[in-house]
Amino acid sequence: MNEQRFVVTDALWQRLEPHLPGKVSDTGATAKCNRLFLEAVFWRVCTGSPWRDLPPAFDHWNSQFRRFRPRARAGVFGNIVNVISKYLDLEYALIDGTIVQVHQKATGSKGGLNIKGQDS
Repeated sequence: MNEQRFVVTDALWQRLEPHLPGKVSDTGATAKCNRLFLEAVFWRVCTGSPWRDLPPAFDHWNSQFRRFRPRARAGVFGNIVNVISKYLDLEYALIDGTIVQVHQKATGSKGGLNIKGQDS
């Protein structure tokens, strides 16, 4: 696997590593490779692919999935998002209207817009 193409840089990894379970300092089993696991999760999120399509370089897909489920339930990835968001500069973040979709019910189709509490 080409580590130069990893999403998690060395600087970011230093910030995220303490927030992932399975460190040497944790009680219980030590994780095989937390950084590769996190890269596998980011690969799956970025591509939108199912776990079964995970490239073999990330280890067996089922092994990564079995690591993912309990961590997701425990809120580990919410903590990671919080850590990452502390270091982001979102002053100029934009959402392009061409990629944002609204459900048809939000547009007021079939009978027009109906706002609760509004007198007709």
